[in-house]
Amino acid sequence: MVWATMSRQTTRGRRRRVWGGAALCWVLLVVTTPKIPYSPKHHIYADMRNFLGVPNTLNVMTNFPFLVVGVVSLVLCLRGSFFKISLQGELLGWAMFFGGIAGVAFGSAYYHLKPDESRVMWDILPMMIAYASLCGSFVIERIGKRAGLCCLTVLLLFALLGTAYERTFNDLRLRMMFQLIPCAVIPFMSLLFPAKYTHSRYWLWATGLYILSKFEALADKKIYCSSSYIISGHSLEHLCLSVLPGLLTVMLINRNLKFQRLGDLKEQN
Repeated sequence: MVWATMSRQTTRGRRRRVWGGAALCWVLLVVTTPKIPYSPKHHIYADMRNFLGVPNTLNVMTNFPFLVVGVVSLVLCLRGSFFKISLQGELLGWAMFFGGIAGVAFGSAYYHLKPDESRVMWDILPMMIAYASLCGSFVIERIGKRAGLCCLTVLLLFALLGTAYERTFNDLRLRMMFQLIPCAVIPFMSLLFPAKYTHSRYWLWATGLYILSKFEALADKKIYCSSSYIISGHSLEHLCLSVLPGLLTVMLINRNLKFQRLGDLKEQN
């Protein structure tokens, strides 16, 4: 009994140190990095061709897979019988993630029809909501419902405030740091906390896809030129990112519960 109590206290202390260290690193990054305003070329993409009267056609049309994957996965999530979900908190996190993915289709398409600073917020906000929900779902799975919902709430608030801050002060730092969260949190916590479901490798594959999409965005013009002006890096980024929720949907359908945490049982009761 004493040993179990000491073990729980050690685990809580380790979690506090992890979250405290992460918060400290974030504060240091904000304080030490200079302001990053929008570049004059930020809204100029390599492929800005117009087909059938649709401006920036491929950058607009490559958002359609987000709508298909987001809506289908959201319906499967809300039906309840298709996904292996053991806590209500997980259901909330995944529903918000797939809803955010569906929102990306509309927000990004609207922005790419006429890329400028007045529309970019509608492109950014649904993506940040999706990132926040994904990280919250991961924390619920690896640590527990209470910690995950707390993380989800904080990240959603940060997503809203970060988007407003970027629009008001023309500073990209918060958004750029926010987009690094999945790349850092998922691999780190995969090593630190055991998975209670099978098929946990899908999380790492999803992280790899996300990182690949960022390289495609950076190489927008180079990919456009090397593909003989067929498709740009930014359009490929859209397609790559749309595969990510599909991959996670496959994970949710096929995974099985490996063990049930004591804390999860208490939360269910």
